[in-house]
Amino acid sequence: MQINWHDIDTVLLDMDGTLLDRHFDDHFWLEHVPARWAALNNADPEFARRHLYAMFRSQENTLNWTDLDYWSERLKLDIPLLKKEVEHLIAVHPFVIEFLQFLKQHRKSVWLVTNAHSKTLDLKMKKTLIGPYFDGIISAHQVGLPKEDNGFWYALQNFIPYDPHRTMLGEDSEANLITAAGYAIKYLIYVGRHSSTAAPLASQNFATIHYFSQLIPPTADMTVMI
Repeated sequence: MQINWHDIDTVLLDMDGTLLDRHFDDHFWLEHVPARWAALNNADPEFARRHLYAMFRSQENTLNWTDLDYWSERLKLDIPLLKKEVEHLIAVHPFVIEFLQFLKQHRKSVWLVTNAHSKTLDLKMKKTLIGPYFDGIISAHQVGLPKEDNGFWYALQNFIPYDPHRTMLGEDSEANLITAAGYAIKYLIYVGRHSSTAAPLASQNFATIHYFSQLIPPTADMTVMI
């Protein structure tokens, strides 16, 4: 894909796995929460993992998937408090700050668009301090649909008036890129290095980057090939 930044007005960016290292989220949901649930319920740790993983999968592609209040009630655990126990794992991916600075320098409209719950957003913005780089932050819980829903990107127009033909979206989810493609967002970028503890992936359907430095032109030319 060739990107000429003169042709892009709006940049939409996902948070977890895209801008932030998904190691925090993977560890939290796959290890920390099952361990705390097992201790609370005097359960075998392996049973706890199997039981909770099945519960988590049952809510994929819904708003419940990222709703901390929903999981607090269902698991009888204080999920926001448990997140603070491992908040030291929250980290920004390499070259994200440089990319955000590049976008602001060139006066792009930059929006964080995430499925994350408001309580997760509060914790991560306080920890990473990246909030001021954005013109705004929109959660799927505000929109009323998860990004995996075919209607999400149309409904997002109620919050961000953008021209899809002059918009770039960066995501670590192919499912979300597919729904965005259905709404004709032109520049779709798959972030293959979603976690510092997992091997990078490549998409067969979308242009793939490992670091956002790949989108910063090396000269004043403003054009990059990826």
